[in-house]
Amino acid sequence: MAKKAKRRGRPPGAKSPDKMDVGQLRQYIERLQGVLGQKISEQRAYFEQKLSELTGIGAPKRRGRPPGSGAKKAGTRRKATPKYRSRKDSKLLWSGRGVTPVWMREEMKGTKLKKDDFLITKA
Repeated sequence: MAKKAKRRGRPPGAKSPDKMDVGQLRQYIERLQGVLGQKISEQRAYFEQKLSELTGIGAPKRRGRPPGSGAKKAGTRRKATPKYRSRKDSKLLWSGRGVTPVWMREEMKGTKLKKDDFLITKA
């Protein structure tokens, strides 16, 4: 036996908003607004409770400036000391951080030089 397909749409006896008179339509709208207001208040209470839990957890860990103060932390790091020097031009230095500089790539190209050959030795 084939299953009977479920009916879609409004339940039997429900009136279409197109067929309601003005009074019924206003009652329908007020009922919907009441339901929406209730849902909004439930959601607001839920999210406020979750937010208070989160702020309760995160509050003791905060140190220093308050968030959103706009002032950035002053740069306290010193400049990295150079570890590599060019063989052709002794003014060209590289700390070893970031991308290999162009001058080093050009000097290594076509030769057997490696990065270790450019290391600055302390003498």
